[in-house]
Amino acid sequence: MADKHDKVPENASGKYYIDNTCVPCNDCLEEAPMLLKYTDDESKVYFHRQPQTPEEQICARKAKEICPVEAIGDDGE
Repeated sequence: MADKHDKVPENASGKYYIDNTCVPCNDCLEEAPMLLKYTDDESKVYFHRQPQTPEEQICARKAKEICPVEAIGDDGE
């Protein structure tokens, strides 16, 4: 389960985030490419912006569900 106290620092403020347990497997990027990006060193993925539309909310939830290490959370600030 993702830890909001261990977020990848690049995450945009808001509900969704990725924590430092991320192993950039690319699965989440396939679900929500409009919301997620690799860090500069490509060691983690992060939410570069929060979902704004119902469709983007669905994509964010799907990315969370598919994450093999449960690094995506939806209880952020």
